[in-house]
Amino acid sequence: MRKFLLISLLAMFSYMANSQNVQLHYDFGEDRQMLTSTIEMFKPDNWGSTFFFVDFDYGSKASDVDGISLAYMEISRDLKFWKAPISIHAEFDGGFGQYKIDPDNNGAYSINNAYLFGPAFSWNNESFTRGFTLQALYKHIKDKHDATFQITGVWYMHFLEGKLTFSGFADFWKEDNVFGTNETSFVFLSEPQLWFNATKNFSVGGEVEISNNFGENEGFMINPTIGLKWNF
Repeated sequence: MRKFLLISLLAMFSYMANSQNVQLHYDFGEDRQMLTSTIEMFKPDNWGSTFFFVDFDYGSKASDVDGISLAYMEISRDLKFWKAPISIHAEFDGGFGQYKIDPDNNGAYSINNAYLFGPAFSWNNESFTRGFTLQALYKHIKDKHDATFQITGVWYMHFLEGKLTFSGFADFWKEDNVFGTNETSFVFLSEPQLWFNATKNFSVGGEVEISNNFGENEGFMINPTIGLKWNF
């Protein structure tokens, strides 16, 4: 389960055009060693912007599944038809996965649907080479938490006349999880990315997933990837 770029939400002021891309990452993380593909779309309009992505994990060392072991999506809408840097953010997250039980059978699980709503503040410098967004969101996790919170930060920085891009996000939210006999109450996830933009359409780079109590993993983890990206 991964959450890739929200950088398009910031870049809208620079490009003011539709943005779509596909990514393919190889994850070197422990018990992963898998490919993940991502499809993204971002579209601004007179009432704000719409963003979504869909991730597919293709097997993993832990799941022992041939083919797609996890599918996850997020879709969000930012409402903004005024000049102030504050927008209203609404978001839906959800997905499901599978794992090998024995050579002839797979087990399956769902990722609790999540609904988020709240204000978002955005800033960009005059040349739109640097910017960030901060979100303070109410979060409802179906069948788990009627009311909790999430704080999200997103950033981008372009260097060397756009040849190098440093971008990413960080999420911190309250969610109760049980790992064996241990109980945790908060989750942290960040995915800083570094891309070399070889052409206008093609980029080479990767990311480092930094997490704490995320997914089925208790405690702190670091999972690096290498990736390719094609911008349409």
